Amino acid sequence: MRTMSDEGITTHTPKVGVKESPDSEWPEAWMMSDDIRDQKAENRLEPNMSVGVEGLRKIGLSYWKMDAETYTYPVKSVPWNPNDSMDPKLSQIRDDRGYSYADIITVHPDHLPGYEEKVKSFFEEHIHDAEEIRYILGGSGYFDVRDEHDKWVRILVKKGDLMTLPEGIYHRFTTDEANCIHAMRLFVGQPVWTPFNRPCEEHPSREKFVEQYLTEAKAANNMAF
Repeated sequence: MRTMSDEGITTHTPKVGVKESPDSEWPEAWMMSDDIRDQKAENRLEPNMSVGVEGLRKIGLSYWKMDAETYTYPVKSVPWNPNDSMDPKLSQIRDDRGYSYADIITVHPDHLPGYEEKVKSFFEEHIHDAEEIRYILGGSGYFDVRDEHDKWVRILVKKGDLMTLPEGIYHRFTTDEANCIHAMRLFVGQPVWTPFNRPCEEHPSREKFVEQYLTEAKAANNMAF
């Protein structure tokens, strides 16, 4: 934004983006075991070990609580033009972060051919070479991410949640026992959904993540002692 100073000089004021939601609005998250029998179950430890928002921010996650009640979206649209958004908050996030592509999918036995096989494939531990953005329009499911100690954290996402995972983070996704999630996927530029399954420590995106989040976390921990 351009403004005129008292001296008549044109200056540029930085654009203020949509602030992330306060901690109280973030999804519930908890530690989970490496050994699970049913990927769609909650899989909490005994006793339950909650994970706070600080722990999620530390590994690069971002979150916005959205209004998924007022605005309607198709069951499926591949692609879906993000410029068609009628939600001003979604439009602002789109512009702030440069999202130029979107599509809308429904992961449900009636809407996704080969549903069970697809859900199993989503649950393979992997990274992407770009940020992952999901806006949950309906239903619910779980994102699992590795924390700075390489332990699994399960995050319950449901209607109205818009979450981003940083490039290079080890993660996986599954529907829950309701077997339905309606979601918008956003992307900068042309979408590339290629997963790189673990191990891929030498992949540039993984190295970038380790340098940006894990190295800094280790340095902070060392300074604390």
